[in-house]
Amino acid sequence: MDRARTAFRSKTIATTLALCVGLWQPAVAEPAVQAAVFDFELIDTSLEGEMAGTRADEQRRLKMISDELRRQLGESGRYVVVDQRPAADAIAQAGYLYGCNGCEADIARALGAEVAIIGTVQKVSNLILNINIYLRDANSGDPLGGMSVDIRGNTDKSWFRGLSYLVRNRLLKK
Repeated sequence: MDRARTAFRSKTIATTLALCVGLWQPAVAEPAVQAAVFDFELIDTSLEGEMAGTRADEQRRLKMISDELRRQLGESGRYVVVDQRPAADAIAQAGYLYGCNGCEADIARALGAEVAIIGTVQKVSNLILNINIYLRDANSGDPLGGMSVDIRGNTDKSWFRGLSYLVRNRLLKK
């Protein structure tokens, strides 16, 4: 009787393992998306901006979060950030990409990218700012989505944390 029970258990375990092995398939990673990640642009609607013009620290922060966005997207494995240097003239001629009526898709396509990613920081005041990221299909020009976060405080830390929130909770969220 014990031998019969042992044999039955062995067959059951073997059958279960065979089924599990047959059903198990390794996860197939999706290929990384080729992305043209353009520099963030400032939309300064503050009284300070109107009176004093551009600030060096804000220009530095725009560069900081642009580089950080490229770094995080590249390290995620979900995006390959394409080199924008070959399109420097086209980018300069476009002026502000957030207001060029989708021209970023044309520039991204010329760079071999599948998606164009642009970003803006809207400054309402030194206390209230808004970071926005927009994605556009480089082939069709169709918008793929957008995301936004409000931040409080015009500091390196607040800009960095706002960007990190968007990347972690919106852009790369599975």
